[in-house]
Parts: sequence; structure tokens; C-alpha cells
Amino acid sequence: MATSTVNRLIALFDGAFQGLSLHVGLAESEKLAVLVHQSMHSNRRVYHRVEHVFPMCVDMQPVQVLAALFHDVVYFQLDGGFPPGARHLLEDVAEERAGQLALRPSLAQDPAFLVCMGIFKMTAGQALPPYGGTNEFLSAVVAARLLAPHLTLPSLIAVVACIEATIPFRPPAPDGTRATEMLAARVEEQCKDHALFGDTGTLQAFVDATVRMAVTLANRDVSGFGKSDPGAFLSSTWLLIDESNAQLANPGVYSVQEYRGALVRMGGFLANLDPVAIFQWYRDTPDHQEMASMVATARRNIGFACDFLDAKITSIAIIEALVLCTGPDCPISMFLGDIRSENGRPDRVENFLPSLPMTCKVDEDLLNVFERGRPLESSNDLTASPLTAFIYRCLGQDGTRRAFSDAQRMFSGALPPLAYLKTLPSEMVLGILDACHHIALSRRSALSVVSVALGR
Repeated sequence: MATSTVNRLIALFDGAFQGLSLHVGLAESEKLAVLVHQSMHSNRRVYHRVEHVFPMCVDMQPVQVLAALFHDVVYFQLDGGFPPGARHLLEDVAEERAGQLALRPSLAQDPAFLVCMGIFKMTAGQALPPYGGTNEFLSAVVAARLLAPHLTLPSLIAVVACIEATIPFRPPAPDGTRATEMLAARVEEQCKDHALFGDTGTLQAFVDATVRMAVTLANRDVSGFGKSDPGAFLSSTWLLIDESNAQLANPGVYSVQEYRGALVRMGGFLANLDPVAIFQWYRDTPDHQEMASMVATARRNIGFACDFLDAKITSIAIIEALVLCTGPDCPISMFLGDIRSENGRPDRVENFLPSLPMTCKVDEDLLNVFERGRPLESSNDLTASPLTAFIYRCLGQDGTRRAFSDAQRMFSGALPPLAYLKTLPSEMVLGILDACHHIALSRRSALSVVSVALGR
């Protein structure tokens, strides 16, 4: 029998408090768990849901568990504002001015909030950009204000530091200083400001222990990049695509170009992501060998995901070209069919594709993901990619890369849609066109005209 999600949260809070030798009743753990549970169940969340918390807490210290429970409680952009249960904790902190979230010019002075300001290096009145630490900072404020009545000040500083460390993808500063070194300096500054330790040795030991805990938690947060199975990493990537593109929340309604845009944005992000900036490091945590292994795995996973997305973009580019040759942009389901239907198995374009021999070299792992699907399902897209598998088999790895390059020219307007289709093997394109002819009822006549233009 499985324990309910909210009861698992209660148990984590209770276990963390007991691990810190704090006498906090179950009623308080329940109150905190309910707030986290409700805050992280926004309909827009796909990846950053409450289920993301549980693997982060496995084998962690009590302070890390408390930080993990709170670290994603605020996601201002996705949730459309502050979590209702935590709004009273944040309304005196930030406000929207001309559509931009910013810290208030005059701020509260409670110790818990001031710790957050110091650890995150925030200043009154400053703008809070959509990314780059805003959600982590606001989540830390919620955590600090709720936990302050129960934790010692050193433990509170450690929780806030652990949440700060989960700000992802930060390269070193121009002078080479890493984010973890800056965090260590801020933790030390907070300790000195509050005169927490009487001697330098004890202070340094606390700073080092805190930042090591923070690094371990932060690396757990992005551990998907270090998975040995590229398909598992790909599943997490796909959930982020779903989450970061509101228009994809309506399967069958989003348009061909909206879908393509979502893929292009994620592909661009991954292509420009430095694997060295994914995982954090402080002194000997993690050790050099482990860090090198994590970075190498991340590099491989990013490359695999980029190849996957390039092939997906190529396949949707072919559909987009057919769409634009026959009319305006339209719902993707008009050409490909519905993902699922309450009235039985829907007609899908892949049901009408021809069988063509595979004559080009492919990446077998990539083809396997296209044909068998990603490990985690998406509610907004098929898990497998049969159309992309068909195209990838026809073009091979090198041909897909060339087709992707030409697709980018089409997206920019440098290559007309029909001209793009003519750069591709005619047997493949006509096979896809015929399959779309079965689905796209209102474009059948126009597709027949395109078929003639392609030389049939």
C-alpha cells in the first residue's frame, strides 16, 4: 500500500525535526506539509511538482531535507503569482511594477528575512528577473519565516544556503570565483554578523560543512544530467518543455509552429549549456574524479538530447512546410491526428506511412528512443516519435543534420517551404504527404497540388 503524498511530506518534516533534536509536534509538521503540497500542485507544473521533492530527500541530512521540501515552493511565472498559502509571507517582500517583479523599496527587518537577503545578496528595490534566483529566493523566504520559530540560527542559515545553491547553471564570475565560493563568503558573513561562533576554527568548520551540504543538494537537484541512461534524461527534458510552454497544455489545439517553437527554444538552451556549469563543486565535494565523471555524462546526455531535438525539429519542419504550402498555420492535430481520443483509437499520420528501406547510418540508441519512446509519459505529446523515426530511418544521422540545417533556413524565411521539401528525398516526402492526405481533410486538394509540384 502506498502512503499518500501529503503524509509522506509530513513524515519528512517530522523526521527532519527529530534529526535536529527539535520538539516540533506533528500538528506543525502537518501544517508545513500541507502548505508545500498545495503550493506545488499548480496545474501548470509538470516537472517541478511535489513528486520532485522525494528523490531529493533520500539519504540527506535534516537541514538538506528541510531545504529540499521548500526549494521549489514558489515558481512565480508558472503559478501566476505567489502560492495562496504563502502569500502572506511574501507580500511585504516583493511587488509587481509595470509587469516586473521587484523587491519593495522598504523591507521588513525580521531576522529570518534578513538572513535570506544576506545569503542571496539582495538589495531593497532591486528588480527580480524571471530566472536567475528569484524563485529560489522567494522559496527561501517562505522556508526561513516558517522555520524560524523552530530552528537555531545556524540551522536556519544552513537551510537558506542550501536553497540558494539550487539556483542552476551558474558559470564562474569573470575573476574565476565560483558560485559556491561566493556562497561560502556569505555564510561566513552571516555568522560574523550574528556573532555565532567564538573562534575561527569553529566558524570555518561550520561554513565548510554548510556549503558541502548545499553542493550535495544542488547536484541532486540537477542529477538528471548525470543519469547513465540518456533516455531517462530526455524524459526529464521533455517534462520541462511541457512545463515551460503554456500553449502545449492543450493537446491537439496548439499549432504546428507553436510546437516547433517550443522544441527550438529547448534545443537552443541545451546547445548553449556548458556541461561544466551544471554541477557545483566546493573544495573536495564532490571529489575531482566524481566531478569529471558527472560532467562527462552530462556532456553526453546534452549531445544526445540535442540530436533528438534536432531530429524532432526536422520532422515537424517537414509538416510545417506541407502546412504552409497548403494554407496558414493550423492545429498540429489537423495534419498528424489527435494524441488520444475518448472515442477510441484516433487516426494518426504514422498509421499511413509507407515502409521504406533503411539505407543510411543511424544512431541505434536514438532510433530506439524514437521507436519505443521515452521512459516518462507526457500528457501533451506522444512518448514515442513514429514520424520522426520514419524520417530518421530515411535520412540517417548525417542526412538529418543536413535537413535540420535547411529547416533553420526555412524558419528564418531564407528558404521557401516548397523549396525546403525539394531538398529532401522525394520518396520520403511524398510518403509523408500521402499520410497527411488521409488526416488533413480540408487540405486534401491543396496537398494534391503540392504533390504535383514535387514531381509526381
